[in-house]
Amino acid sequence: MRGEASGAGARAGAAEAPRALAPPPAGCRRGSEETKEAITRAARYLLARHAYGDITLKAVADRAGVSAPLVLKYFGNKDALFAHVMSFAADAEAFFDAPLPGLGRHMVHHLLTGQAERGADPILRIVFAPLHGERGDILRADFRAQVVQRLTDRLSGPDAGLRAELAVGMLLGLGVMYGIARGPRLRAAAITEITDRYAPAVQAFLTPR
Repeated sequence: MRGEASGAGARAGAAEAPRALAPPPAGCRRGSEETKEAITRAARYLLARHAYGDITLKAVADRAGVSAPLVLKYFGNKDALFAHVMSFAADAEAFFDAPLPGLGRHMVHHLLTGQAERGADPILRIVFAPLHGERGDILRADFRAQVVQRLTDRLSGPDAGLRAELAVGMLLGLGVMYGIARGPRLRAAAITEITDRYAPAVQAFLTPR
């Protein structure tokens, strides 16, 4: 399984070489938060396409449109950068930021708008865990604690943990179909239409009748 995933990552890397993000226009300086966000996005992009050991700070810097020393300035070293990137804590804040009766709709809409507007998904990077060896184990542990357990703690009634895993599984499936498989009919549909159709099934696990 791990060998197959590594092979898939290599093929993905060969098919789609990392490209640098466009640098800011001349005379326009990025703020520190904007720069950190650009570096984070670049690292996530590469982490979804290459094994951790194959990613260099230069590749991250080139994709972010900054210098490698600037990556070190903000994150210290490669391990610290990817510890930040692998954490789901910050994304989970926005992902779960809704009252429980409307949480299913909020999560579906948040996932789809993130993909459509920023090419980013709050939870989808967990599917690339097999690429990263021991780092993948860290990614899984963070995902279970920061996403699945956090959702479980919001639920009441029997089988809360199972219901949380089923709900998150549905969201991952939607994210894969929309952001990785890029289903043409799904991507052609309005986000509000997809949300109207999909959210009730997710919500059924959160607040079962």
